[in-house]
Amino acid sequence: MKAFDPEALPVTGGVQQLAAAVWRIVAPNPSPLTGPGTNTYVVGRGRPVVIDPACDDASHLERVLEVAGGVVDRIVCTHSHPDHSPGAVWLKERTGARVFGLPAPDDGHQDPTYAPDATLEEGERIAAGDGVLRAIHTPGHASNHVCLMLEEHGLLFTGDHLMSGSTVIIIPPDGSMRLYLDSLQQLRELPVATLAPGHGALMPRAIAEIERVIGHRLAREEKLVRALAARRAATLDDVLPDVYDDVPKFMHAYARYSLLAHAVKLVEEERAHVEGGIYRWRGD
Repeated sequence: MKAFDPEALPVTGGVQQLAAAVWRIVAPNPSPLTGPGTNTYVVGRGRPVVIDPACDDASHLERVLEVAGGVVDRIVCTHSHPDHSPGAVWLKERTGARVFGLPAPDDGHQDPTYAPDATLEEGERIAAGDGVLRAIHTPGHASNHVCLMLEEHGLLFTGDHLMSGSTVIIIPPDGSMRLYLDSLQQLRELPVATLAPGHGALMPRAIAEIERVIGHRLAREEKLVRALAARRAATLDDVLPDVYDDVPKFMHAYARYSLLAHAVKLVEEERAHVEGGIYRWRGD
């Protein structure tokens, strides 16, 4: 009988084995945006890879190090937002492992301690015990976002590109709804079986979930299109209650970022025009 449980729900501060050589350690940073907390993954035996060391919390990082057997080969950050990468400094100091990731943009939303030792190249393969992780550049949520696929199992570590139970926030100008949807289409063409998100539980029907998120984003875009077409000219605050009428009002401040990302996409596609914060619908 296998000792691991791929259906285990994440628990704040919990350690769970999800596959033969994959463990999830949930950081103690729960919130409406992070769910139970950020998922740190340990992949491989012997000299494992740590994906997203999360927050700089000693108790969390001690648990990660214990699961890794006290030895870490590489630390990989899917991106440099403050809930995903700060723990890399502590873990590097304790293990000597090098940090891999793409350079951080300068947009005021990044972890200031993030300093990768090596840049991950598109398609680069990283040994993780007996398995291999392949890096896939997936801009959208962040320009330096990378997903990692454990090729032998079709298990995709998605960082914040996809998350369980919610949708990710896109914050322009570094975040891009157009690139986010392009990246989802790219993932849809890969032999992915299961999604291992940066927040939440494993999602076993990977392609169906990717298609669901694409559909959700396009449906949200269509609501914005209808709201702009009805008004001919409007600010984002004018249309926010209509476009996100299915989202609790206390989340509207966060939703506004993604609304802006949808509006920027329409402008990029020349379907809308913006001047002085006023958006005008041009039509399809």
